[in-house]
Amino acid sequence: MAKTKKKKLSLAYQPVGFVLGWLGGSLGGMAFRKVWKAIRDEEDAPDALDPDRGWGEILLAAAIQGAIFAVVRSAVDRTGAKAIARKTGAWPVKDEGGRD
Repeated sequence: MAKTKKKKLSLAYQPVGFVLGWLGGSLGGMAFRKVWKAIRDEEDAPDALDPDRGWGEILLAAAIQGAIFAVVRSAVDRTGAKAIARKTGAWPVKDEGGRD
């Protein structure tokens, strides 16, 4: 019985997880733009295909962006899972661990 409830909770959490993922992506994008503006005083980060930008600048932007997105995504996912667990008494995803 408990296993069935947990499976249903995991399925019910999927749309919530999707919304949290979208929210996390939006927050991560905003945070990255602010950080890049503070570092380089530019509105837009370099694109990998921009011929006027060097390797260092492109890789620096990618590394910063990746770190920010990972931190924000993890924080949003964890907050959502903890909130569901507090409300239902069960962790909202399988016991097998991470998303990947």
